[in-house]
Amino acid sequence: MTTTTGRPHGNAKYHLENCRCPVCCKAARDYENNRYRAIAYGRWQPYVDAEPVRQHVRALGEFGVGWMRVAKLAGVSTGGVSKLLYGDGPRGLAPTKRVRPETALKLLAVEPTLDNLGDRTVIDGTGTRRRLQALVYAGWTQSELARRMQMDRGNFGRTIVSDLVEAATVRTARALYDELWRLDPVEAGVPAHRATAARQIAVGRGWAPVGAWDDDRIDDPNAWPDWTGWCGTARGRAIHYRIKVPVCQPCRTAVRQQTAA
Repeated sequence: MTTTTGRPHGNAKYHLENCRCPVCCKAARDYENNRYRAIAYGRWQPYVDAEPVRQHVRALGEFGVGWMRVAKLAGVSTGGVSKLLYGDGPRGLAPTKRVRPETALKLLAVEPTLDNLGDRTVIDGTGTRRRLQALVYAGWTQSELARRMQMDRGNFGRTIVSDLVEAATVRTARALYDELWRLDPVEAGVPAHRATAARQIAVGRGWAPVGAWDDDRIDDPNAWPDWTGWCGTARGRAIHYRIKVPVCQPCRTAVRQQTAA
């Protein structure tokens, strides 16, 4: 009597279940041909050292990317990653010493990018502050922004000036900014008098508008807003005075350098 495991036809089924159907035979033949070819060219590596892979997975954990999430992102089994890190306690096996090259490449390809970080991982809040402050400058009230982010008003008030925020908040703020920066808050339902008050708050606190930031600079802690289109030049200072915005540091520096020359 024969049974089936549900394993798809291919090289594994050929060897493990002795299936000799045309599909399995071809898969096994192709595998062997590729293996022999790789051996002939000196490229055959059935296994590679697991230690660098293990260190990478542990490092991702320090970024808040847990090993089970790493396994999911890499498309490998959680059991395999568990054995890589901890071995197999019930069977008395130490952590894996070698892994398949394809498994190593998949795990090493996982990086601690914003999308991969755990929700509670605390990271730099520069871009989040600037995005939310720019939306207030545009007339979006902090109460409305807090509502859209599903945040308590008090927590939002801290977030908009915080140096550090959680990764989930960064992702939410980016999505909200991308949604709202082109929209007129009054047309979207914010009362005109409240939109005006929001702008006055932003101006009073020196918050920069959307137009002062380029997408590739808004997250850079060392970047300054370009209030005038000429910030960082002596011409920029004159425009600051004309638009009644305090002169930024890059413009001050440019004027000093011009005077010294």
